[in-house]
Formats: sequence, C-alpha cells, structure tokens
Amino acid sequence: MQRLTRREVSALLGAGLLAPLAAQARAADAKDTRDASSEDHNAQTHVIDIRRATFEPGTLTIKAGDHITWVNHDIAPHTATEMEGEWDTGALKRGETGTLTFDTEGTHAYYCVFHPHMTGKIIVTA
Repeated sequence: MQRLTRREVSALLGAGLLAPLAAQARAADAKDTRDASSEDHNAQTHVIDIRRATFEPGTLTIKAGDHITWVNHDIAPHTATEMEGEWDTGALKRGETGTLTFDTEGTHAYYCVFHPHMTGKIIVTA
C-alpha cells in the first residue's frame, strides 16, 4: 500500500475528501477522551491553545495517561496531526476543542495539515 505524502494529505483534506477519516484517526498511544472514565483520576488535562497560527505552548511535557486538549482561537480551521498520521484531532473550527490521551512514553512531533508550518512537540514521560 502506498503512503500519501503530507502535501497529498493536505490537498485531499483541503478538498474535503479525507475529513471523515481525519476525525477517526487515532494511535494506540493517543486516544479520544470525550468519554473518559473515572479510572484515570490521577491524570491531568493540559491545554494547548491555537492562536495566531501557532501552538501555545510549542513543546509540552506530560506524564503517561495525561490528556491534552487543543483549543482553536483562530478564525481558520486547524488540526493537531502526528507527523506520520498516527493520531489527529480532526479539523477544529474557531472555538472547537479536540482532546487526546497519551499512554506511551516518547516524543511526538505534530503539525497542522492545513498550515504545515505550524508544528509542536509533546514529550510523554513515565
């Protein structure tokens, strides 16, 4: 199976062809937490604001099991998408949020598929 380049994915998303799939993409180490249970009561929720076409903070260190919520304050839609496409918040319009949980240690670089110059990094520790 041939992998799509970031440019090809961006073009398809821009055309609205991958929007349904982008919202469903999740990695084993990053999961949607809209229905988070109480079993993760020690987990913290961190916020990354999207303002002026940047992720704030650009680098965030969290513990395994913590949640990250991206909040889009910009007029333009944005995503937080792992560089290899392993996880994705889906397109976030102004005022929308996307939350993922990170269970596996490691460093995760990500970008916005609509604005590839927008990048960020998540460092997950034990």
